[in-house]
Amino acid sequence: MQFIDLAAQYKHLQTKIDARIKTVLEHGKYIMGPEVQELEQKLADYVGVKHAITCANGTDALQLAMMVLDIKPGDAVFCPTFTFFATAEVIALAGATPVFVDSDEATFNICPKDLESKIQQTITEGKLKPKAIISVDLFGLPANYPELERITKLFDLKLVEDAAQGFGGSITDNQGNRKKSGSFGDIATTSFFPAKPLGCYGDGGAIFTNNDDYAELVKSYRVHGKGKDKYDNVRIGINSRLDTIQAAILLEKLAEFPQELINRNKSAAKYESELCNKYNTPKVPVGYTSSWAQYTLLDAKRDEIMAEYKAKGIPTMIYYATCMHQQTAFKELGYQEGDFPVAERLAKQVFSLPMHPYLNHIV
Repeated sequence: MQFIDLAAQYKHLQTKIDARIKTVLEHGKYIMGPEVQELEQKLADYVGVKHAITCANGTDALQLAMMVLDIKPGDAVFCPTFTFFATAEVIALAGATPVFVDSDEATFNICPKDLESKIQQTITEGKLKPKAIISVDLFGLPANYPELERITKLFDLKLVEDAAQGFGGSITDNQGNRKKSGSFGDIATTSFFPAKPLGCYGDGGAIFTNNDDYAELVKSYRVHGKGKDKYDNVRIGINSRLDTIQAAILLEKLAEFPQELINRNKSAAKYESELCNKYNTPKVPVGYTSSWAQYTLLDAKRDEIMAEYKAKGIPTMIYYATCMHQQTAFKELGYQEGDFPVAERLAKQVFSLPMHPYLNHIV
């Protein structure tokens, strides 16, 4: 059994994907070819934003967001401590200081109450300038954006949505208005790493925004800070383009994506019905939908349970065993064990079961 069965997905889409790749090989426009522009328009339409700009990977997408927002030394950028390293890494790469925030006990996402407390604490200390928040749609579930947007307005901060795992998730408000992951905050990012809900066959990423100025900056920064052409460099940028073959693959995967989300949610419902009396299973708040990037359980006897699944030939994974404040790279920030009790408990107890759109159920 595969933890994420990409081979089954390819078999299902093989004819369409092969035809797309053949078209690219025939026209030979391997960098920024027509499929890239087609994909960007379809991504923007799917998410419901004005602009979708592709790039080389999800980490670059976050780094580009930091560049667009002019994050620099002396700035404080708040992010969850229970996340993948890239979320905090790009803050440090910009020369700013990541200020870590504990997790919400129910959803595992960034805790708005602790976030507000950390912002107030940073203001009181006066050493750093609060500049932005990076939220993470962990395991496919959107973060609490109604509360996060209230906090950003209260403290005049920018909000970046890290939707690398959350693409396909959504929040519906009390008036019935539905917003999809990728449409929250000032800028949103996603990753097309193969294991993500919408993945290519290599690295890839995208940035989403409704801000015209931000979109133009991203387009410039991703091609060496170009101006009117690639030899007119008006700012210092990076080289971060999605290649045309990956765009072609993603076009066929995006077309199939709505049905794959239905399949993921059916598998999650099956897991819930079979496992809710045995483990602490993930809960989706009212009005929210998850894209189920991972199906993550919580149990103090994690190692024993994972060993039992392994004996049955069922793979499991841990996301994430080490919080950001525990990483060697951030040791100088001075955090101590016990500073983030919820996140630290999650790191010791979470484990994930196989989850993908072609899952033959295991429970």
